[in-house]
Amino acid sequence: MIDPALLAKLVCPVTRTPLRWDAARSELVSAAAGLAFPVRDGVPVLVVREARALND
Repeated sequence: MIDPALLAKLVCPVTRTPLRWDAARSELVSAAAGLAFPVRDGVPVLVVREARALND
């Protein structure tokens, strides 16, 4: 789970748009970039090479 206050401050590193929390996959989703960023041990990993393309 991501703290709502933290989620409100996080943005996509590619597009600088807000991220959406996907609880089922434990990912932060950037619809604008078409990427999903993992959250590992409660820490968002906002590194593009670690992201999953949404069309996967």
